[in-house]
Amino acid sequence: MREGLIPTVLGTVVSASGAAFLGTKYKLVATGVLGFGLAHVVLGAIDLIEHR
Repeated sequence: MREGLIPTVLGTVVSASGAAFLGTKYKLVATGVLGFGLAHVVLGAIDLIEHR
């Protein structure tokens, strides 16, 4: 399995769940979860590009 694929997929799932909760009363928590997921996507993508 390629290095960086797991963080990228995990970040996508976490970002989607954070975006789903943006319309609820937990908007601040949802924003944090969304940012955490997007950070995983970016770092995983960097790993994928770096280890071709």
